[in-house]
Amino acid sequence: MSTPIPQSRGGARPGAGRKPGSGPHGEPTQPIRLPVSAIPAVRAWLAARLPLPEDALTVSPCPAALALPLYGSRISAGFPSPADDDLEGTLDLNEHLVQHPAATFFVRVQGDSMIGAGIHHGDLLVVDRALEAKSGSIVVAVVDGELTVKRLKVAGARVWLMAENPAFPPLELRDGQALHLWGVVAHAVRSF
Repeated sequence: MSTPIPQSRGGARPGAGRKPGSGPHGEPTQPIRLPVSAIPAVRAWLAARLPLPEDALTVSPCPAALALPLYGSRISAGFPSPADDDLEGTLDLNEHLVQHPAATFFVRVQGDSMIGAGIHHGDLLVVDRALEAKSGSIVVAVVDGELTVKRLKVAGARVWLMAENPAFPPLELRDGQALHLWGVVAHAVRSF
């Protein structure tokens, strides 16, 4: 009869491993599960964009609160009216622009295919992955490894990504083309 030999390997060891928040992001990280079919599109998108400029893509699972003054008087876009110093309270844009913080990201627009929808080159889009993409929604999508923002049109089994500029033809998805919806555009922010 043999006696079991105690094992000194395996299992958790106190103090082992990387400390949370010690990586390059300064915060804990989390793995994300993707459908296998989406991995090439995500890798292509990341490869084409790394390193990311600071203003190109910001993922913020929990935006910091920033309350700024909100004045109760309306601003006339017609004839001028007397100024009013009526401070109504404060306003945090996160409360108005971010409905699902853990599912929201920001991306900057490049190009002018969506100007008819009020989305211009350089605008910052607030994209919500928790919103359901329906026919008529403006979506951020990956088609054959290319990232784009377009209006989704679904009619029966046919699917199109529609530009909002007559200079750009509609893109009808054909058999064999991969479409991955990254989220629904909830808001566009424009700087003047």
